[in-house]
Amino acid sequence: METQAASLAGTWNLDLKTPVGTLAVRYHFERAADGAVRGTATGASETVPLEDITVSEGVDGALRVTWRQKVTRPMRLNLAFDVLVAGGRMTGYSRAGRLPRTTVSGTRVRP
Repeated sequence: METQAASLAGTWNLDLKTPVGTLAVRYHFERAADGAVRGTATGASETVPLEDITVSEGVDGALRVTWRQKVTRPMRLNLAFDVLVAGGRMTGYSRAGRLPRTTVSGTRVRP
């Protein structure tokens, strides 16, 4: 888990391609002293904590990362993310309840 968390740690610029347009969001992940992975998401109008972050082995050497986050802008939503991290790239999707999946992709800005 330590190596996996270290591979995720850092700041990421992600694009979320929603039906109403692409949202640019900056994510920050870090490993706390107790070994837990913590993170935040900063959009145009708010910063929110990430919840229930899990890091596991994915396919082809990538890391699989899942988390949940609650946003209030542009509307109140509970989002669930499922992404793969390989090197400096992150790709996957998010989902808000029964709405269609949103494609997520981006790159690491700094470790």
